[in-house]
Amino acid sequence: MSTMTTTTSDADGTAAGNAIEPGHEPKPIRPFGLRDKIGYMFGDFGNDFTFMFASSFLMIFYTKVMGIPGAAVGTLFLVARIIDAFADVTVGVLVDRAKTHPNGKYRVVMMKFAAPVTIFSFLMYQTVFIDSSMGVKTAYMYVTYIVWGILYSCVNIPYGSMASVLSPEPKDRTSLSTFRSIGGSFAGMFIGVVGPLVIYESDAAGNQIIRGGEGSHIFAIAAGLFSALAFVWYLICYLSVTERVKAENHVKADRDADRRGIAHMLGAAFSSRAMVGLIGAALSLMLAQLFLGQMINFLFADFYRHAAYASVATTIGTVVMLCLAPTVMPLAKKFGHRTMAVVGMTISAIAMFTLYLLHTDNPFVFLAGYGVAQIGLGTFNLIIWAMVTDVIDDIEATKGIREDATCYSVYSFSRKLGQAFAGWLSGISLTWIGYQAGATAVQSEGTINGLYMYTTLIPAVFLALTVVFLIVVYPLTKKRVDDNAATLQAKRMVTDR
Repeated sequence: MSTMTTTTSDADGTAAGNAIEPGHEPKPIRPFGLRDKIGYMFGDFGNDFTFMFASSFLMIFYTKVMGIPGAAVGTLFLVARIIDAFADVTVGVLVDRAKTHPNGKYRVVMMKFAAPVTIFSFLMYQTVFIDSSMGVKTAYMYVTYIVWGILYSCVNIPYGSMASVLSPEPKDRTSLSTFRSIGGSFAGMFIGVVGPLVIYESDAAGNQIIRGGEGSHIFAIAAGLFSALAFVWYLICYLSVTERVKAENHVKADRDADRRGIAHMLGAAFSSRAMVGLIGAALSLMLAQLFLGQMINFLFADFYRHAAYASVATTIGTVVMLCLAPTVMPLAKKFGHRTMAVVGMTISAIAMFTLYLLHTDNPFVFLAGYGVAQIGLGTFNLIIWAMVTDVIDDIEATKGIREDATCYSVYSFSRKLGQAFAGWLSGISLTWIGYQAGATAVQSEGTINGLYMYTTLIPAVFLALTVVFLIVVYPLTKKRVDDNAATLQAKRMVTDR
């Protein structure tokens, strides 16, 4: 099995328990602190400057600029995300088996793929084939989006796995989860506020249309800016964090004990009830959250006829997240991650069901209900990454096996499936309600009413399902998490002697 150890240093900077020759003392490891938290936050800046832009605007680009039917785009999202889900697991296993570089393992792998993923993020929004046949446009859409998704796995899996090796302390990991969520919120706010203001303009009748009309290059310009910034954020993350919990290399492990097959590595993760519960919750959460994120841009542009309100919604979500951030850590310490998640998802589900029943044509009433829903979503998102490390610890405590990247990739697998079905459901929903593609298309009354119903009801159902998974399946209460932390701390103290 793969084991984890932490390196401690005495006053002279020498590793405890090891004889060090004079003049060859190792460089002391910097203590975990604010630099790591901020650096880790910038990593999610990098992730979401490409991911959130794609989640919110790629379907709009394909349907309104490239003229590809929504059902075809939804099918792409389904196929690509399923491919990405398996790519996540493959990348996770390969990262766990990779050699540890003197500068760490996870941060090094992340940085190797930072440039390729940002380049393909830019390529997805090119209009070079806009006048080509539908087959050519669709082929370009598939190739660029799928390659970007695979490269995103190569960055996101080591980035996410990194949280468990920056510090062995549960409280530090909770703070990393909080800072990661704050980073994602700031990135989402930037994309959500700037995106609609740059991409949309009003025609003479007040309808929201794509700036520049047919064949507009505005998406490529925005994607170029966001991709360049994403690379800068990845670099800041790489330079700011330090990996402190060291894993034995799989390539050096005993062949009969530690170099287990991929099937055994994945089996250990999937055999964990905690992992299964978290997978179910994450799958339904992503369906709700991403479907809402994709449809809300259409809702404000076509139902409320004011695309800028999407920027207001994004700002509300970010402000709510920032207001919650100082309170979530002490509340999670007192009540536990599971309890906080259940309460948050219940609030969100009730808020979205209420909006569905109201069917309000007042955008400010909708924004108020959306803000309440964001209280619950923000609570869960601030602690969800800490829950992943709780599961990793639980598997080590109960099975004696620790494979951070494999476990993280299995969790990411479920999120990618949620993304896949959310993208497919968004695209097919637009077709079901008769949504007309095109940069200057105007929708019928029946279409925009259907748009409102789907945007509110479908997320409400999946948010309620998230609550069911957390209560019925996910077993990690606060007591069990604390017991696991104590068990593993005692184990590592023995190992370090």
